[in-house]
Amino acid sequence: MDILEKALAMLKAYPLCDNCLGRQFAMLGYGLENDERGKALKKVLLMRAHALAVAGDEEGVKILRVLAVNGFSNLAVEILKKMGKRIPRRVMLKECFLCENRFMHMDELAEKAVKELSNYECQSFLVGVELPFEVEEREDEFRAIFNVEYGESIRIEFGRLLGKKISLLTGKPVEYKSPDVVLLINPITGDMRVQVNPLYIAGRYKKLVRGIPQSKWFCSKCWGEGCERCNWTGRMYPESVEELISTPVLQFVGGVKASFHASGREDVDARMLGKGRPFVIEVSQPKKRFINLKELEAAINEYAKGKVEVFNLFFANKSLVRKIKKAESARKRYRVIVEFEREVSDEELKLLEKKLTNVVVKQRTPMTVLHSRAYLTREKYIYEVKVKRLSPNRIEMKVLCQGGLYVKELVTGDGGRTTPSVSEILNNQAKPLDLDVLDVIMKDQGVEV
Repeated sequence: MDILEKALAMLKAYPLCDNCLGRQFAMLGYGLENDERGKALKKVLLMRAHALAVAGDEEGVKILRVLAVNGFSNLAVEILKKMGKRIPRRVMLKECFLCENRFMHMDELAEKAVKELSNYECQSFLVGVELPFEVEEREDEFRAIFNVEYGESIRIEFGRLLGKKISLLTGKPVEYKSPDVVLLINPITGDMRVQVNPLYIAGRYKKLVRGIPQSKWFCSKCWGEGCERCNWTGRMYPESVEELISTPVLQFVGGVKASFHASGREDVDARMLGKGRPFVIEVSQPKKRFINLKELEAAINEYAKGKVEVFNLFFANKSLVRKIKKAESARKRYRVIVEFEREVSDEELKLLEKKLTNVVVKQRTPMTVLHSRAYLTREKYIYEVKVKRLSPNRIEMKVLCQGGLYVKELVTGDGGRTTPSVSEILNNQAKPLDLDVLDVIMKDQGVEV
């Protein structure tokens, strides 16, 4: 069966619009749209049928009637009228068997989609098509009956045509890999919704004060419900680095929620100083994307004044989140003030530097976090330790080490759970007073933030 015979068989069985007929031969005729294919097939069939009818062949009249009724052809109706042939009463009363005439309403759908899209700032979009199950099942059965070899799905055609029309109306490109916005459209019902992809903003932050956790810290007794222990707040701390940064961000971009991702975390009572800690904030369903990052930076720093400071903000993507998470073991530089039970000599301080430089430290999970961490023995590398005396029994110790090292336990020894330790090396019980993170070094992790 050739193409024309197959097209005619389809039209004899079902009413088909130009798009739905042409779509069954979508892979034939490069550069044509399906409605052009459908029109071309119907025109050739009409000319062949007209020639047969003029020659007195009743088959030509039958085909003209098929084209008039199931092919929605006004021209076939006119030819039948001029030849004095009966016009079927059903002419123009039917709808397309496959699309229910929805391809006739593409302009309306595109205009409605543009209106929906106007609520969001975006540089690119993608159309996703949602179809009722019966529509796709009907086309699958149709294609099986006629052994369609060169067709494409109705879903693909709807998506492609709507994408072109919306792009023409908005001047925005269709982006398949990482669009800012996805328009989910049901062309049959006309329903549509907008799925906004997250906005990623990266940079570094400093935590300038102690007593603030990096993320929300819910009460371990009531888990946010509120109880006497947390003074009915549901929280152990009233604010966090995450909230101090995300609140102005959400106000700026109009998002629904923000997720905070950072390369590791500092203790609640530790400051994050130096070059700051790399972070990415992920905003769900942002209304705005075209924001001035310098203004946002100023707004965050004003909101978190004296507590947290951000800098070097830039737009990022999800891949940076993955890189930052993988780089949690990046090298870190710490400063810790250590106090000993008794005085320490200069020789002991030199010994401390020597024993803790280029050494592997073994740490069993500290008692303080054993309730929330797996019981493991971790090996962490210390690259360098520098010591400066502050008083007879107090020192400043700077540690350059592999990420994940428990620095406080390095000082105390944690009851023998960390070895070697400052207390063990000098046989002099030591305790950390103040801890600061001075640097998070990610270049050796292949990440520049």
